[in-house]
Amino acid sequence: MAEDSPKRRKANFNEAETEVLIEQVLKHEQLLFAAGPGRASAGQKRKVWELIRHKVNPVAACPRDVEDLKKRWRDLKRRDRSKLCRLSQGCGPPAPPALGLLLAPEELPPAAAPP
Repeated sequence: MAEDSPKRRKANFNEAETEVLIEQVLKHEQLLFAAGPGRASAGQKRKVWELIRHKVNPVAACPRDVEDLKKRWRDLKRRDRSKLCRLSQGCGPPAPPALGLLLAPEELPPAAAPP
């Protein structure tokens, strides 16, 4: 009977998982996302993502794989950049405090920049 049951989706990322993911990706950002001749090989990047997975899974609601983490990171970047775009056009609510975690200070709108 278990074969007939539909595949259940994983639980949403909780706050602790998201915080650890952001912290670890920012810590290894240069290695993961650098461009140019000095960039890391695919194997090195895979090892870093595995390291991040081992840091996230102890606080995770359910086991996460590397693809889950990469997708969550892309979604976080996309969501915060779209909020930043709306803010720079003068519409939308004020910037959330966590926006500064994903964007460099020069990318923040003047109202959202830390004092």
